[in-house]
Amino acid sequence: MSIQHEIPSYLTQHEIGPWGVYLEQIDRVTPYLGSLARWVETLKRPKRILIVDVPIERDDGTIAHFEGYRVQHNTSRGPGKGGVRFHQDVTLSEVMALSAWMTVKNAAVNVPYGGAKGGIRVDPRTLSPGELQRMTRRYTSEINIIIGPNKDIPAPDVNTNEQIMAWMMDTYSMNQGSTSSGVVTGKPISLGGSLGRREATGRGVFVVGCEAAAKQGLDIKGARVAIQGFGNVGGIAARLFSEAGAKVIAVQDHITTVVSEAGIDVPALQAHVNATGSVAGFTGVETLNDRARFWELDCDILVPAALEQQITESNANNIRAKIILEGANGPTMPAADDILREKGVLVVPDVIANAGGVTVSYFEWVQDFSSFFWTEDEINLRLTRIMREAFAAVWQLAEEKNVSLRTAAFIVACTRVLQAREMRGLYP
Repeated sequence: MSIQHEIPSYLTQHEIGPWGVYLEQIDRVTPYLGSLARWVETLKRPKRILIVDVPIERDDGTIAHFEGYRVQHNTSRGPGKGGVRFHQDVTLSEVMALSAWMTVKNAAVNVPYGGAKGGIRVDPRTLSPGELQRMTRRYTSEINIIIGPNKDIPAPDVNTNEQIMAWMMDTYSMNQGSTSSGVVTGKPISLGGSLGRREATGRGVFVVGCEAAAKQGLDIKGARVAIQGFGNVGGIAARLFSEAGAKVIAVQDHITTVVSEAGIDVPALQAHVNATGSVAGFTGVETLNDRARFWELDCDILVPAALEQQITESNANNIRAKIILEGANGPTMPAADDILREKGVLVVPDVIANAGGVTVSYFEWVQDFSSFFWTEDEINLRLTRIMREAFAAVWQLAEEKNVSLRTAAFIVACTRVLQAREMRGLYP
């Protein structure tokens, strides 16, 4: 069945965007699902979509309205799990796709969650701290009817953080009449957050990157790394690669690209970003004003850790990296995947590469339920083991089936989801 026929009635052809990318990925994996393929439509239809109006009173007394979403893609293997992003370009198609990729990601690393995602179409930089808090609390109260520690557990994503999660937890708890620390993850440590959670996604990217490099015979020490995005994922990955002896030769953020053939001083760059909000203005590096040149840099490992749909048919041929680690969700278009595979570039897909965050979110959720908390060393050891085992399983299947790592990851994940769907059956 063509993707054209799979566009839900609430999306137009023009709006299909990231959801269309996800549907194409599902179409590619369907031939490998055997008898489970009869259930594949389950993966092409989100279980539940909630679109909410989020009105707030601005500091000047005016009323502003924002559009918010919470999509639960699949809950066959457990409660929904996925972040909340505040961004001016958030769309329903994007949130649908992100929720679906969460379903696949959670199943790929075998944590007992389904997939969900949320967002508000807003540029949070235009809000005062008070306005941001009021918007967060109103959004939480609007989606309150479908979230909960055993139903759907939000977490931080683009432009959201521990403080946002604290406000969400408090709002939900006030409505419940009792403290419910497990309703969100990525919380402050003082509210039941987990040690190691903030660094988990970037650490997972690094761990999987080391595994992929070993398979390719590439020594991390001295490897040339280029990173798009220097936030919670890209920044942590950059630091860990640098500490392991790799040379971070380029970093691109939302404003510009900085390059140094000798290797960027990552701690100094992080201090500069903390002080200024951007890599722009960092000294001792070359600045590239043409953003497209980033993709042409000669490097061993390329880490897209910003937003989706960055590597396309138009720039994939220019990429000179040996390995691409998808720190972001959905950064590579399907047509670009084909080009990169033909060029011999190893793409480690998002559903494995950036699964460290949700893995430690799972640890946080478990710790909240038990009220027993682990040390950071325990967290990192458990994370590393799960990431390595997931990568090894996907690598082995890719070799057996002679498919890309992305297709192999989708085979593993979709098989687990659809087996659960089949065993549960349909009710009523």
